[in-house]
Amino acid sequence: MTQQPFELPHFYMPYPARLNPHVDEARAHSTAWAREMGMLEGSGIWEQSDLDAHDYGLLCACTHPDCDGPALSLITDWYVWVFFFDDHFLETFKRTQDRAGGKAYLDRLPLFMPLDLSAPVPEPLNPVEAGLADLWARTVPAMSENWRRRFALATEHLLNESLWELSNINEGRIANPVEYIEMRRKVGGAPWSAGLVEYATAEVPASAAGTRPLRVLMETFADAVHLRNDLFSYQREVEDEGENSNGVLVLETFFGCTTQRAADLVNDILTSRMQQFEHTALTEVPALALDRGLTPDEVAAVAAYTRGLQDWQSGGHEWHLRSSRYMNARAGAARPWQTPTGPGTSAADVRGLLAAAGAERLRAWTYVPFRKVGPSLLPDFPMPFRVELSPHLAAARTRLTEWTRRTGILQEGVWDEDKLAAYDLALCSAGLDPDATPQALDLSAQWLAWGTYGDDYYPLVFGHRRDLAAARLTTRRLSACMPVDGEAAVVPVNAMERGLLDLWARTTARMGPDARRSLKGAIDTMTESWVWELSNQLQNRIPDPVDYLEMRRATFGADLTLGLCRAGHGPAVAPEVYRSGPVRSLENAAVDYACLLNDVFSYQKEIEYEGEIHNAILVVQNFFGIDYPTALGVVHDLMTRRMQQFQHVVEHELPVVYDDFALSKEGREAMEGYVADLRNWMAGILNWHRSVDRYKPDFLARRAHAFLPDRPPAPPVGRAPRPSPGRQPGDPLQLSDAAH
Repeated sequence: MTQQPFELPHFYMPYPARLNPHVDEARAHSTAWAREMGMLEGSGIWEQSDLDAHDYGLLCACTHPDCDGPALSLITDWYVWVFFFDDHFLETFKRTQDRAGGKAYLDRLPLFMPLDLSAPVPEPLNPVEAGLADLWARTVPAMSENWRRRFALATEHLLNESLWELSNINEGRIANPVEYIEMRRKVGGAPWSAGLVEYATAEVPASAAGTRPLRVLMETFADAVHLRNDLFSYQREVEDEGENSNGVLVLETFFGCTTQRAADLVNDILTSRMQQFEHTALTEVPALALDRGLTPDEVAAVAAYTRGLQDWQSGGHEWHLRSSRYMNARAGAARPWQTPTGPGTSAADVRGLLAAAGAERLRAWTYVPFRKVGPSLLPDFPMPFRVELSPHLAAARTRLTEWTRRTGILQEGVWDEDKLAAYDLALCSAGLDPDATPQALDLSAQWLAWGTYGDDYYPLVFGHRRDLAAARLTTRRLSACMPVDGEAAVVPVNAMERGLLDLWARTTARMGPDARRSLKGAIDTMTESWVWELSNQLQNRIPDPVDYLEMRRATFGADLTLGLCRAGHGPAVAPEVYRSGPVRSLENAAVDYACLLNDVFSYQKEIEYEGEIHNAILVVQNFFGIDYPTALGVVHDLMTRRMQQFQHVVEHELPVVYDDFALSKEGREAMEGYVADLRNWMAGILNWHRSVDRYKPDFLARRAHAFLPDRPPAPPVGRAPRPSPGRQPGDPLQLSDAAH
C-alpha cells in the first residue's frame, strides 16, 4: 500500500486536541493487561509490535484528556479489547466467511455482561471473552443500572452487527447510504464509546438519556467518528482487507463517482453532522433542561458529557493522524499538544473553516421560502407490488366524513368538506389494508385523518404565529389524552383532543398496559416531531440530511403504523424478532420509500404554497448546492435503493432470522403476513398519491393552505363521541400519517 487512493480532505475540527498527562501509565497498563488476557504472543492476531504501533494508550489519552490515571487505564483496556475483537473476528470469521461460527461466537458474549454482578458468568474460552469478563467486573460497580443496561445494549449491537458486515461480504453487497449510516453506528462502536465518555466525565441523568437531544448528540458524535475513520481507513479496509462497509465506497457506488469525489462527499456529511452536534448542544439541550426541570447537578453532568464527546472528536482526529493503522501520510503535519494545565498551542484552521464549512452552514439558514417551482416532477416510481383495495371503501368514506364532523375537525378553519373529499383518506386506508373488516377500515381511515389534520394544523396555526410554547403545550395535552393504566384523561377542548380520545379508547380497548404504553410512545414521537419541524421553521433552518430523514419517519407516523400492524399479527412473533437488525432494516426501508415518495409528490405544495423547508428534495438541493431536477434524481435513486433493500432483506436476511430465532411455523406465517402488510402499505400509498387532488396543481391553485387568523373563532365543543367496540382479535389494522 504505497499509493493513496485519494487525497484526504480538509477536516472541520474547531476544537483543539488535548493530551491526558497519564498517557504513559495507560500504555504500560494496557500492554500488561493485553498479555494477561492472551491477546499478544500466541494469539495469532497480535504481537507486541502490533499493539505498540496502534497505540491505543495515545487514542484514549487524546479522547479522554481530563480523567485520572486509573480511569484512563481502564478505558484504554476497553479499547484494546474492542480493537482486538475486531481483528479477531476478521481473521477468524470474516476472512473464512464462516457466518455460523461467527454467530455462535457472538451469542456467548452477552453472558459476560450481567446487570447483576453477583450472577455467575461462563468460563472464558478465548481472549475476547476473558477481556470482556474482566472489564465488565471492573467497570459497572461505579455506574447505575440504567447506564449498565444502555452500555450492555450498545456493546451487544457493536458485536452482533458484525454479522451484518459478514453477510454483506458473503454476498458481495454494498449498502445504500441510509442503510450504511444506521448500521455503521452499531458496528462502528461510537455509541459504545459514548458510554465510556459518561464513565470518564459524568453519567447522563436517566430522565434525559432517552430524549431526542441526547440521542442526537450521541448519533451525530457517532456519525462523525465513523465517517472520519472511513476516510482514514479506506485504503486498509477496502484495498487490503476486502471490506465493503466503508462510507467512501458506499458513496462511490451510489453516485457512480470517483473515489476522490466520494471522499469529499463523505467529508461534507461529516462536517454537517458535527455542525448538527453543535446546533443540538446549543439550542435543544438547554430547552430540554428547562422542559425536564433538571437540577443544577444534572445540567452540569449533561454539560460535562457534551464536552467529553467534543474532546473525543478532536482527540480521535489527532490519533488518526498519528496511528500507523491508517492512511495519513499526507494529512498535514502533526500539531503540538495542548496539555490540560499548559497554554493552548493548537487552533482550528479558521480560513478553511470559513471558506468551506462556514459556507455550507450559512446556506442552511438563508433559504428564501415560497419559491415558485411549478408542478411537481413525477418520475417512474419503482413499485413491484400490486395494489388492492378494500371492498368497504365507499362506506368508509361516508363514515369518515361523519366522524370528522362529530369531532369538530371540519369546523376549526383548517379543513372543510371540500378538502376532506380531495384528500380521500379512506382510499389510502383501503389500499394499505385491503383485507380489513369494515370496523378496522374505519379506524384506520380515522387515524389517518387525525394524523394528517394534526400535521396540517401545527404549521398553519402555531407556525404562522411563531408560537412554539403553544405547540409544546398542545403536544403535552395530546399525550394526556392517552391514559395507560387507568389514570384520568384530559377534558377535550378542540378537535384534535376529541379525535384522539375517541381513537385511543377504541384502539386500546383490549390492550394491556405495556401495549398501551408502547402505542402512546409512538404517538408522542409523532406529535413531538411536529414541534421539531416548527422549531426549524421558526429558525428558517433547513435540516441536516441525516437528521431530516430520521425525523421524517417520526413526522410520518412510522412507529404508530408499524406498532399497530404488528399488533394485528398477535403474539406468534416475539418482540426480540421485531427488534432484530434485519427486521428493523426491512421496516426502515419501507418507511423511507414512503416518506421520499410523499416528498416527491408534495414538492410544489410544500415549497411554493406553504413555504416549507421539510422536504427531502429541498434538503438535497441545499446540501449539495444543486437544482431541483438533479436533486429529484438523487431522491429517486435513493427510493429505488430502499425498495431494492426491502426486497433483499425479504429474500436473503429474513430466512436467516427465522432460523436464528427458531421460529415456529405459526411464527413464520405471521412474519410473512407482516411482510405482505408492508408491501400493501407501500403500494397503497403510491396509489393514493397518484389518485387524490391534494398534490395536483389545479387543486393547489384553488385551495392551497391559507394561514389562519391570529384569533380564530373558538370551535364548537359539543359532546365527545361514545367509544365504539374495539377491534376484534385478528382484525388487521394499519395506518400512516402519509398525507403530508
